[in-house]
Amino acid sequence: MARPRRIVLIRHGESEGNADDTVYEREPDHALSLTKDGLRQAEEAGGPLRAMFGDEGISAYVSPYRRTHQTFQALGLDMDRVRVREEPRLREQDWGNWQDREDVRLQKVYRDAYGHFFYRFAQGESGADVYDRVGAFLESLWRSFEQPDHPPNVLIVTHGLTMRLFCMRWFHWTVAEFESLSNPGNAEWRSLLLGPDGRYTLDRPFERWCEPESYGITG
Repeated sequence: MARPRRIVLIRHGESEGNADDTVYEREPDHALSLTKDGLRQAEEAGGPLRAMFGDEGISAYVSPYRRTHQTFQALGLDMDRVRVREEPRLREQDWGNWQDREDVRLQKVYRDAYGHFFYRFAQGESGADVYDRVGAFLESLWRSFEQPDHPPNVLIVTHGLTMRLFCMRWFHWTVAEFESLSNPGNAEWRSLLLGPDGRYTLDRPFERWCEPESYGITG
C-alpha cells in the first residue's frame, strides 16, 4: 500500500459569508466567493505549501463550493504534478434555510447549548451527519492508497468543521474532544505526517476553547 507521506487539510480563505452573514439571505452558500482578503490569505498559504510539496506529486480533493475551488486555484500549485478531483463529501455542513436570519441566529444559540456534534439544523445537517459522510470519504481515500503510483502527498481543500471532523474520524477522537476544539482560521492548514512506525500524527493541534468533558471512560 502506497500510503502518502503527508495529508494536508486546508480551510478556504475568507468568504463573503465570513465577512457578512447577511449575504446568505441573497445567495446560496455554495456560490459564495472569496473576499479580497480571502484571496490574499490563500495566495499567502500557497508559498509554504509549494515549498513543502517540492517536486513531489499531489493527489488533491476539493469541496464543490466556489470558495474552495478559488482557494485551490490561488495556492498556485504546479498542475503538472497535481491530480485533482471535486469531492462532494467534503462540502460544508448544510445549515438549512438561511433566508430567515433571525431563525438562523436562534438556531446557532440552540446549537451552542446543545452541542455542535449532535445539533441538527432545521432542513440541514448535524455535525454527526457530516462525520458520517467524511467517514465514507475516508474509506475511498484508503482504497486509493492501494494504487502503486499514488502520489506521496494528499491535499484536501475544505471547510473548518469538516477539517475537525476528518481528524476526529482519523484519530478516533471522542465527541467531547471534538466539542472542545476551535475552528481553524481561514486558509489555515493541518498536516497528518506518516511516521517510521507507520502511524500518522498531526503536525500541530487545533486550538481549544474549553477542556473536554467526557461522559465516561473514553476520555
